[in-house]
Amino acid sequence: MDKIKQSLLICFWFMFMTFPLVVIRVDTINDTVTWRWLNMVYIGAGSFVLSFVWRWAMARRNSKRASGSPAASPATGMVHRLGQDRRFSAAFYCAVLGLGIVLPWLVSTYQTNIMISFLLYVILGLGLNIVVGVAGMLFLGYAAFYAIGAYSYALLNTYFGLGFWTVLPVGGILAAAAGVALAFPVLRLRGDYLAIVTLGFGEIVRLVLENWSDFTQGPSGISNIPRPSLFGAELGVAETGIYIYYIVLVMAVLTVAAVQRIKDSRIGRALQALREDEIACQAMGIDRVNVKLTAFGVGTAWAGFAGVIFAAKTTFINPASFTFMESAIILSIVVLGGMGSRRGFSHPAARIPARICRIPHAHVRIGHGTDDGLPSAGADHAQKTQVRN
Repeated sequence: MDKIKQSLLICFWFMFMTFPLVVIRVDTINDTVTWRWLNMVYIGAGSFVLSFVWRWAMARRNSKRASGSPAASPATGMVHRLGQDRRFSAAFYCAVLGLGIVLPWLVSTYQTNIMISFLLYVILGLGLNIVVGVAGMLFLGYAAFYAIGAYSYALLNTYFGLGFWTVLPVGGILAAAAGVALAFPVLRLRGDYLAIVTLGFGEIVRLVLENWSDFTQGPSGISNIPRPSLFGAELGVAETGIYIYYIVLVMAVLTVAAVQRIKDSRIGRALQALREDEIACQAMGIDRVNVKLTAFGVGTAWAGFAGVIFAAKTTFINPASFTFMESAIILSIVVLGGMGSRRGFSHPAARIPARICRIPHAHVRIGHGTDDGLPSAGADHAQKTQVRN
């Protein structure tokens, strides 16, 4: 009975919080207000069911732990086995990709724009994940490189007339160059000090864009940025939105594949070793300088690509779009999805309890490997010290 009362309380709370967004619809053109009460019923029913099921599952898990029986249910074990089956994984990813291909023809233009924004954040999150998740360096100024990519397209188009496809690689290269330039003075920094420096760099870029009015148009921003063309053909608003959606979809798939390949490569292993123990990593012969420069350059390049696409999508940019809050949102995607995780960006909410309960650096154990299958640099260092003693 207590669980029902708590679920009802959460139900009413969600209905109250979402009331202005999902119930009230103001039509400023016709000067009318529409009350969509059915949406509130959906919100209430969904939040009640989810809350009740969640509490029931948590109570069942706690009872199993108290009785000493394994916490994993048969359904959970089956899901885990299916996840390890490559044939099932390939079929699942192909089904998701097929759904993504046909999705813009099944939804409205507004929902297509939402999906474009979602895929842009996937690209940004995966790019930042290289620096924060794989290399273990806290980065709070990622929106600066997002802005560099966006302003690269806007300024090169305004002053030189360059098109979208020409500037797309240029934006990534400029953002990567800026990332490498930032990495040089912060090579010896780590932790909070590195975070403060990157935060300051992000604010410096935003203030330069805001105050250099003769070049960047200042707070007024740059408007009338052309959208990408399809072999010179003129497209309508809906067709252009679908075209940009497919561009972002292809870019997101390439980003996922590239990040996975980087993580499994020698560079990725070096980045993970740097994350575990920087001193032991350098003692084992890994070039710390080149590894950090590579992490900054590769991670920030994806922000430049996403910035170019963002400018083409909105056709208007100004410095207010690249504040610290944007960096915080992207960092939240990485943290909630699981730092260094491959699948975390597809289901971050399912990984929140595990991440909250995990003790920081608990995966570094003497004589064992890390979660990624890489021998722990800190463990090797501790073993060598024990042998000497």
